[in-house]
Amino acid sequence: MSQTTGTTGTGTGTGTGGSHSLAFRVMRLCRPSFNIDPPLRLHPSDLFLGEDLLDHPINFDLPPLFTSLSTTPPDHDSDPNYRNRFLLHHSSDPMGLSSLLVLPQSFGAIYLGETFCSYISINNSSNFEVTEVVIKAEIQTERQRILLLDTSKSPVESIRAGGRYDFIVEHDVKELGPHTLVCTALYNDGDGERKYLPQFFKFIVANPLSVRTKVRVIKETTFLEACIENHTKSNLFMDQVDFEPAQHYSATILKGDGHHSEKDNPRETFKAPVLIRSGGGIYNYLYQLKSAPDGSSQTKVEGSNVLGKLQITWRTNLGEPGRLQTQHILGTPTTKKDIELQLVDVPSIINLQKPFMLKLSLTNQTDREMGPFEVSLSQNGSYAERVVVINGLQSMILSPVEALGSTNFHLNLIATKPGIQRITGITVYDTKEMKSYEPLPDLEIFVDID
Repeated sequence: MSQTTGTTGTGTGTGTGGSHSLAFRVMRLCRPSFNIDPPLRLHPSDLFLGEDLLDHPINFDLPPLFTSLSTTPPDHDSDPNYRNRFLLHHSSDPMGLSSLLVLPQSFGAIYLGETFCSYISINNSSNFEVTEVVIKAEIQTERQRILLLDTSKSPVESIRAGGRYDFIVEHDVKELGPHTLVCTALYNDGDGERKYLPQFFKFIVANPLSVRTKVRVIKETTFLEACIENHTKSNLFMDQVDFEPAQHYSATILKGDGHHSEKDNPRETFKAPVLIRSGGGIYNYLYQLKSAPDGSSQTKVEGSNVLGKLQITWRTNLGEPGRLQTQHILGTPTTKKDIELQLVDVPSIINLQKPFMLKLSLTNQTDREMGPFEVSLSQNGSYAERVVVINGLQSMILSPVEALGSTNFHLNLIATKPGIQRITGITVYDTKEMKSYEPLPDLEIFVDID
C-alpha cells in the first residue's frame, strides 16, 4: 500500500529581520487507518416483537413492511429520505467498519524501532520571489543531532510568490524520549535582505513493547524465557523474534505444543506472524541454549554471563514495519574452573557383582601444568551404604596434565545391588597443591542381574 500524508500543522519558530516570507509546513507520511464509526442500527422486528422471538422460535410471519425493510438492501435512489439508514442489512453492519480510510490528523504516536518519514513543504506566502534558499532539516535528540537534508552546496534558486518547495526526509528512530525536527531556511528576501528562518516541530518517541526475560540453568542446559508485551494501541504482528546467541552457545526455540522444536534458521523463507494484541497483549518465547559443539573451554571468557540478544521485527494492522534489538541478555555469571572432570562413556550393560569401566576425562583449563592428581570416591557417608564402589585400589594416581590439556582415564567400579543405582562422590585431589576439586555430578546406572 502506498504511503499517504496527514497534516500536523506548522511548527513554532523565530527568525531575524522581522516577518518572514517563508514558512515550513510538516506532514507525517504514514499509512491511513480504517474509519470505524459504530452505528446505532436495529432490526425493525426488535421495535415491536423484542428478543423473545429469537429465544422461543415460533411460526410467525412478519408484516410485509417489516419483511421488505429487513430484506431489501438500501438504495439511495429509491430511498431519498434515507429511512433505511438505521436498519441492519448485513451481519457486519454492527462492526461499523466502512470502506473508507482516514488520513492521520496529527503526528500521532511514534514508537522506537519505526521509521519516521515526513513530507516537508516550505511555502512562500509573500507577493514577491525569494532566491538562493538554503534549506536544512535535522533531528535533535537528548544525545545527538542527525542531519537529514542540507542544500548548502546546491541552494534552491528561487521560490515564486505563492509557490512552495517540497521534500521528504526519513529517520530510523533509535532513541526514546523527546525529539525535535529542526527546519531552517537561509534566503534572500524580495528586498535583497538575507534572512534566517528556524522552525521546530517536537514529538515524543515511546516504547512499543517491553521484553522481560527469565533464565534458568539445569545441568549443562540453559533455558531462556522471553515475554513480549504490546504497549501500543494497535495489534502487532511479529514477523521475527529470533534469539542470536553468544559465540559459544547454540539456540533452539521450543514450541508450546511440545512436538515441534527447531533451530533458529535465518534461511527460513516464511514464518506465520504471531499476533500480540493491543493494549497489553503478551506472548512468550522459550529458547534452549547449549554450549556450541566446537566451542572449547578456551573460548569462554572467565566471568562472562552474556547469553545473546533478541532481534524483533513486526508490522501493524496496515503493514507499518518496526524493528528492535534488545541489549545483551545476561545469565548466571560463569566462573572458570582450574580443573574439570567430565564423564566420557558408560557401558550400556552393567551386571551385578561384575567389574565395569567408567571412562572419564580430566581437563586442565589453566595456562600452567597441573598435577599429579589422585582420583577416588569421597569419604562422605558410610562406606557400607555405597552400592557402587571402586574395584581394587581405592584411589588411582594420574600424571600431571599440561596447560590447557586433557587426559582420559578409566575407573574400575563394581555394583553390589541390582536395579537403578547412583554413582556418587568421584573426586579429584591435586597432590602437589593439596587441593580438592568439585566432584563429578551424580550418575544413575541400571544394574542387571546376570
